[in-house]
Amino acid sequence: MKSVSGAAETAETVVGAAVRSGLTVATAESLTAGLVAATLANTPGASAMLQGGVVAYQNSVKAGILGVPEELLASVGSVDGGVAEAMADGARRACAADVGISTTGVAGPEPHDGKDVGTVFIGVASALGVASFEYSFDGDRQSIREQACDAALARLLAALGDVGYRS
Repeated sequence: MKSVSGAAETAETVVGAAVRSGLTVATAESLTAGLVAATLANTPGASAMLQGGVVAYQNSVKAGILGVPEELLASVGSVDGGVAEAMADGARRACAADVGISTTGVAGPEPHDGKDVGTVFIGVASALGVASFEYSFDGDRQSIREQACDAALARLLAALGDVGYRS
C-alpha cells in the first residue's frame, strides 16, 4: 500500500472539514504555483469545496486579477504579509468562495525583494477578516515550495474550523 504524504493527509482533512461545514475555498498562489490547489484537487470530494485558484506569479497578475494594490506591491514588494492578505481576499472574491488562502515567498536560489530565501507568507481571508502568517523555511527550491504548501493547508484547516464554528 502506498503511504500518504503529510500534505495529502492534511488535504483529506481539509476537504472533509469544508464539505461537512458547507464551506468553499479558493487559492491564490505565487511561489507554490498551483501546488496547494493541485493537492486539494487530488483529494476525493474536492469538487464539493474547491471553487478555483489563481497562479499569480507576476505582480501584474496579483494586481490585475486579485486586486492587490499596486502601491502596496511598489512599496513592500511581492513577499509581504499585506500582499498575502490581499491575495487571499482577492481569490475569495474572484472565485466567490467562503475562504481564500494564498502563498507568496522566496523559494530561491536568490533573495527577492529584500527577503531571504525561505521567507514565506500565507494569507487567509474569510467573512471574519484577513490574516497573514510568516514562515522561514530551509532547503532547496522544491523543499521550500512543499513546506509552504503544507503550511497553507494547515492554515486553511484552522481557518475552516474558525469559520465553521462561528457561522
